[in-house]
Amino acid sequence: MDKIECRADKKFLIKEGLTPNEIQSKCIKVYGDSCPLFSTIKKWAAEFKRGRTSLEDDPREGRPKSVTPPEIIEQVHDVVLDDQRMKVHEIAEAIGISKECVGYILHEELDMKKVCARWVPRLLTANQKHTGMKISEQCLERFNKNKTDFVRQFITMDKTWMHHYTPESKQHSKQ
Repeated sequence: MDKIECRADKKFLIKEGLTPNEIQSKCIKVYGDSCPLFSTIKKWAAEFKRGRTSLEDDPREGRPKSVTPPEIIEQVHDVVLDDQRMKVHEIAEAIGISKECVGYILHEELDMKKVCARWVPRLLTANQKHTGMKISEQCLERFNKNKTDFVRQFITMDKTWMHHYTPESKQHSKQ
């Protein structure tokens, strides 16, 4: 049951003049196990009796869910792309933020992990896949138009493929 719907029900029943005990018994009949606690019903009943009209939660003070601005994420991403062998504390010193924040950005925001002393993306993003597909289509189109000249002009690029496996030792991870 959605909490906004539940609050609307309580508000309606309060306006009808029912007590919190009567509201709870009606809620139990209608919603069964998903009925809110009596203390919750009592709290909202008091709020509505005092004249509250909003069904939404009041804004609260405290730390927001995400405090990392996109500019900082972009800076970390640029630093990692410049040198994938940088350590977390080196990135933190270069940008001027905490090591914990850098770790959060690398793992959660950029979805990267350390593989053999290098930061690499775990998976290609949808944007990267789309860009790769467009480039491949353009290359195929050019190839189909003029096959002989295209082969001479075509520049190949090395792509690195990462396979997930857990190495048994550091020597295995170098291979």
